[in-house]
Amino acid sequence: MTEEIVKTALSKVMYPGFTKDIVTFGFVKDINIDGTAVSFTVDITSSAPEVAQQIKDEATAALKDAGATAINCNIQAPVMPKESSSQGKNIAPQVKNFLMVSSGKGGVGKSTSSVNIAIALAAQGLKVGLLDADIYGPNIPRMMGLNGIKPEVTGNKVMPLKAYGIEMMSMGALMDEGQALIWRGSMIMKAIEQFLRDILWSELDILVIDMPPGTGDAQLTLAQSVPVTAGITVTTPQSVSLDDSRRSLSMFKKLDIPVAGVIENMSGFIAPDTGVEYDIFGKGTSAPMAEEFDTKVIAEIPIEPSIRTGGDEGKPIVFANPTSESAKRFIAAAASIWATIEEINANGGVDNKGVQPTTPPGVSACSTPAPAKEAPKASSDESCGTGCGCH
Repeated sequence: MTEEIVKTALSKVMYPGFTKDIVTFGFVKDINIDGTAVSFTVDITSSAPEVAQQIKDEATAALKDAGATAINCNIQAPVMPKESSSQGKNIAPQVKNFLMVSSGKGGVGKSTSSVNIAIALAAQGLKVGLLDADIYGPNIPRMMGLNGIKPEVTGNKVMPLKAYGIEMMSMGALMDEGQALIWRGSMIMKAIEQFLRDILWSELDILVIDMPPGTGDAQLTLAQSVPVTAGITVTTPQSVSLDDSRRSLSMFKKLDIPVAGVIENMSGFIAPDTGVEYDIFGKGTSAPMAEEFDTKVIAEIPIEPSIRTGGDEGKPIVFANPTSESAKRFIAAAASIWATIEEINANGGVDNKGVQPTTPPGVSACSTPAPAKEAPKASSDESCGTGCGCH
């Protein structure tokens, strides 16, 4: 037996739920060979016992077929995800954690970041859902290779679509391609609630939610409907984007959503022919803004042509090219986000009671008189007191 024979045999073992093998993923380590006796370690990302057992059984069978007589397969797996300790209103209780992906403005790569973060979280062994709540620009079905595929309806519920080991739902999967949505705020709010309540999500460790740009009805409705475990803001290095991103980070604070970090997208450019990274739009400018809000930059994602082609072709870079520089940075960002979520849950989780509306159903909060006190000035950060979230 040789190491080459061992790796060739193990390259036939696919990681459960994926079309890539454990050797390509880089999970096989510490190969030791003594005649026809082989020992090795598989450092997997899933904490599920059935995943470890399947890999061990298939690896053992593959090596026996290759001529090994004694096989010691040591599986190293992470600990099981901790249950969320969050409290308050939750209309999707089968989901343990919610991650809001926000941006102050459009066109900064928020959907691309959401897709790749979701896939990177799934590669850690988590059960992940991806909700495309960007009502006006539902691009995630194309990015996930699900463009034109309609979901199955069971009773009055909708089954999420599945790709790359995660569950996905989007307005783009429910409407005809190219159709314009001209909706008032109340319709957007209702759609967000239905995405959470009427989709047959599995028992998920985390639901990644790609929000519309800005800080409006969709964000407030989500925060009031479920206890959002953490939020991240996606920005680009330019000042016009950073100005809007500050509003997004301020929104998290007002909605009692812990911030898991900032992703600086289009941060430098990696030339495809040389691999040299150039600073064309600025780089690192998000760090002072992150410091203002007591958070950190968890990734600086460069411009790489493979990100654009992967998005257009439905082959996200984290899955299609996990060894690329951008993929490595997305994977590191996902690990940082999950570490933050585990810390939040260990410290008591989150609670959305403080952002619940205080007006009767069907009554506009902004049309309801504020409590008997002087109304705050328009520039004040204090709420008007009605629970509408307008300040």
